[in-house]
Amino acid sequence: MDRSKNPQPTNLDRIPPEPGVYFMYNSRGEILYIGKSKKLSTRVRSYFRPSQPLTPRLGIMVSQVTSIEFIVTDTEAEALALEANLIQEHQPYYNILLKDDKKYPYVCITWSEEYPRIFITRKRRQGNKQDKYYGPYVDSRSLKATLDLIKSIFPLRQRQRPLFKDRPCLNYDLGNCPGVCQELISPTAYCQTVAKVAMVFQGRTGELLNLLQTQMETAATELNFEKAALIRDRIAALKTLNQSQKVCLPKDTISRDAIALAADEQHCCIQLFQIRGGRLVGRLGFFAQILPHQDTQPGEILQRVLTEHYGRADPMEIPSEILLQYSLPDAEIIAQWLTERKSRQVKLLTPQRQEKAELIEMVARNARHELESTQRNVQRDRDAISDLKAILHLAHLPRRIEGYDISHIQGSNAVGSMVVFIDGVPAKQYYRHYKIKNPGVYSSHSDDFASLAEVMSRRFRKWDKEKENKPDVVMIDGGKGQLGAAMAVLETLNVLKDVQIVSLAKQREEIFVPGSSHPLPTNAEQPGVQLLRRVRDEAHRFAVSFHRQQRLKQGRRSVLDEVPGLGWQRQKQLLAHFHSVDYIRQASVQQLTEVPGIGQSLARTIYNYFNQNI
Repeated sequence: MDRSKNPQPTNLDRIPPEPGVYFMYNSRGEILYIGKSKKLSTRVRSYFRPSQPLTPRLGIMVSQVTSIEFIVTDTEAEALALEANLIQEHQPYYNILLKDDKKYPYVCITWSEEYPRIFITRKRRQGNKQDKYYGPYVDSRSLKATLDLIKSIFPLRQRQRPLFKDRPCLNYDLGNCPGVCQELISPTAYCQTVAKVAMVFQGRTGELLNLLQTQMETAATELNFEKAALIRDRIAALKTLNQSQKVCLPKDTISRDAIALAADEQHCCIQLFQIRGGRLVGRLGFFAQILPHQDTQPGEILQRVLTEHYGRADPMEIPSEILLQYSLPDAEIIAQWLTERKSRQVKLLTPQRQEKAELIEMVARNARHELESTQRNVQRDRDAISDLKAILHLAHLPRRIEGYDISHIQGSNAVGSMVVFIDGVPAKQYYRHYKIKNPGVYSSHSDDFASLAEVMSRRFRKWDKEKENKPDVVMIDGGKGQLGAAMAVLETLNVLKDVQIVSLAKQREEIFVPGSSHPLPTNAEQPGVQLLRRVRDEAHRFAVSFHRQQRLKQGRRSVLDEVPGLGWQRQKQLLAHFHSVDYIRQASVQQLTEVPGIGQSLARTIYNYFNQNI
């Protein structure tokens, strides 16, 4: 590529020869690339020297650069950490990006709350910055079993919200919960318990066992035999958890991680095995999408995994030794950065023989299995899209498919859902749900056709202004009746000619299209029909989950919510004083004012609300 024809950014001369991070922007102000260097001016200018050879990926990128910004740091290690955070935040197109794709689960501990919760999630980037995420874990079943065992060992908060307002639930009586809802345990004491649980997910089970052993011996010395017996049982249970893990390096006490990958032209699967005391205690997985012309070396991908994974990990989670399948481009600076974070020396090794090399080969073999699974799923989706194109006689492959469904119980809390599949894969960022506003749909009176018509109208009423996100196929959950209702709306909006709309009936998995009273001649097990079934089932799941959420929210509403000026805190005080709404209804103004926080004016308002018809 001839770079002499490309204009250079005008601000190259003001870039200083200091360590830092640089941003490359295109003409639309979008960040194309984020990089770091120990000498910014030299590194950035190297992109624009005609004599400097560039890879195809960088050549295409440099041709689009119109301006460059930078942030100066004190050291290259600081620049490395800053680069990792900025890449994760901005997700530039030309950087190596690790994709969550909701494939692997995480364990979240909500340290932002006074009484932290522990749960499994697939949405790592949502929530408070104080919350800690551990993972992603490849084996979701093993993760759930581990969390269940931990909850049987340690008394932990079981519910996001209290079941009762004035007393703990059955979990407290069973010893599964310390009575968090009624604050029967102090936040400090509870956080100490949660910190012990976190040690398991940090791969520090051995340290936790030593800590509990010391606490058990101290309790026995103080003649507190009941507490000592409780700790003894927890130690036994944790040892059972530890023994279930595979022994990798017998008689080894060094804390180490082993990282390897497998890649094809489009995908890269990375595996990270956490080994503590010679035992495999955690298996984490990462996924990277390889861009066209992205001639990225394996070492660069591994370096990206290290900076993102250890950048958000607690320093104590960083092992003393990290085994790598390939050498890193910036191995020295990465080792220095990790050593500074851990406050102890961290070694990066690329083993070539004996036990450590065999361990890396085992990790790489697991990465290849993950890659093969990804390839099978991609091929399945390609076959399904091609088959759907043939079934519907489309001119082009249906890249974007939208699915719609309605959910309610006899008309109450009626909602609609829209799900989106792109290239055969759910694209949850485009999902939408709708509360049905039609006055003709209410409790004990449902109308699926009217509800569906409303959802379609709200989705497609701005069709002319839509420049992107236009569906190739619109799929309705139902038969000919639902299809007709949707068609009528699209025809009124002058959209029907621009989209292919179909419906999928549940009983026989039959596909109906406009202009035909009979279903298409298809087999329920052929790939295109299976793709529509996945879209239909996902639309149904999304609609039902939103309907349940609305129903639960309505069930939580109290008659006290209707009293003007009566907030949640004062409702809680009233119920704590009177124990039921019936007693509040019978109370006099004077009796109401005896409740802390209830003044004469509010007491009169509450009394008038309950006695307005007397």
